[in-house]
Amino acid sequence: MGYAVFAFVVIFLLILSGGLLLFYREAMLQRVATVISPESKQASLISTIQQTGFSIGGVLGSIEKVLPKSVEEVGVVQKRLIRAGYREDNAVKIFYGTKVAVPVLLCLVAFLTGLGSYSPFFAYATSLGLGFLVPDFALGHMITKRQSKIRRGLADVIDLLVICIEAGLSLDQAVSRTTDELKLAQPVICDELTLVVLEQRAGRGRSEAWRNFAIRTDVDAVKNVVGVLVQSEKFGTSIAKSLRVHSDTLRTQRRQKVEEEAAKTTVKLVFPLVFFIFPSIFLVTLGPAVLIMMESFDKYFAR
Repeated sequence: MGYAVFAFVVIFLLILSGGLLLFYREAMLQRVATVISPESKQASLISTIQQTGFSIGGVLGSIEKVLPKSVEEVGVVQKRLIRAGYREDNAVKIFYGTKVAVPVLLCLVAFLTGLGSYSPFFAYATSLGLGFLVPDFALGHMITKRQSKIRRGLADVIDLLVICIEAGLSLDQAVSRTTDELKLAQPVICDELTLVVLEQRAGRGRSEAWRNFAIRTDVDAVKNVVGVLVQSEKFGTSIAKSLRVHSDTLRTQRRQKVEEEAAKTTVKLVFPLVFFIFPSIFLVTLGPAVLIMMESFDKYFAR
């Protein structure tokens, strides 16, 4: 009897291992490849992350149909997403999907943590309201952060454009060379300039491509630069001299902005001083005197 059970277990394990080899051969080969070469492991990790992102985006895109929306609202949201750097086709669907998924997740958190048991209407209403507004606030924060990066890197881009133009390159070639040189230092603004180059290669006019650049970024400094370029092309003035003067103006404005922020620090320090530092100083200086007075009162008045 024991030999029969042993033979059955051996046969079952052989059949199981054979099935694993047949059905999971590719997975096993991939694991062996990741052990042999770490580069393939990194590539598989990247592909796994991309597949996970695609699956999450597909789920969010499928549930966004629950939320009612108009064509005008979708256009505004699409412009905001482009300013934040999201130009994919399903970006709008994912955004509206998050506006549906986040309130549900917050309500689930309120239910699991027990916060909804104290005041159900207030807890779930707050969860729904915050969950609906959080994607808008997050998108606004990403737009502001991206615009600040563009604003900081614009002066460096203009300086390199001036150098390339004075070296004999045309404006289009200078923009292409600038994007290649500053791709690591200023990736955000170089990404936008790459779109300008691609639009011009596709047949769009130079002025229109630069105006689209100003519309996409919605930064006042970029609009001024685009205005300078359009006027220089229209009236035939030197682009290098115009950009050099504008670059000096941008650096002056940046220095004045820093000086303004430094001047505001004295006013901003009033609140920490009043609410945090002064009470500590009063406690340290007056605390021993108060203790001595309390001991003296207990000593003389307790009699």
